[in-house]
Amino acid sequence: MAEEFELDTDDLERRMKGAMESLRQEFGSLRTGRASASMVEPIMVDAYGSPTPINQVGTVNVPEPRMVTINIWDKALVGKAEKAIRESGLGINPQLNGTIIMLPIPELNEERRRELTKVAAQYAESARVAVRNVRRDGMDQIKKGKSSGLSEDDQKFWETSVQELTDKMIAAVDEALESKQAEIMQV
Repeated sequence: MAEEFELDTDDLERRMKGAMESLRQEFGSLRTGRASASMVEPIMVDAYGSPTPINQVGTVNVPEPRMVTINIWDKALVGKAEKAIRESGLGINPQLNGTIIMLPIPELNEERRRELTKVAAQYAESARVAVRNVRRDGMDQIKKGKSSGLSEDDQKFWETSVQELTDKMIAAVDEALESKQAEIMQV
């Protein structure tokens, strides 16, 4: 008698949601002309001989819509944090005020907005690829189940449920991309 096949759709969904969460973090780091604490999260400071996230060497605040401030706790790290911000590729010129680093967010020009929408599209495509890779893993598990006696009806059922989950996640990626591109292009 054939053993009962059960596909772990919760695991597939969790992995696909992980791709979505990664996409949200990448979108959060994209500069849209408005200040956001998440835009400095990827910046690493060489603190005490090891790369440390900037939010672990100081307090990140957004006091006004076009300003991010970082209050560095250790005076010895102010220069290193400033250097890390300059080299981060954010295109922001930090201003020092004692142990506080101020990051004024300039208005984005049309050309830069278009570049950022292309970057957002690349991030979304990476998320779609990750979701499709999880789908492929699920389909491979179903094929292995078929070789261990899974009926054709059950195989179709599992393939349909994996495909529906994939379609739902791809739609969520597309929706997030549309929303982010609208946010970037908003003047």
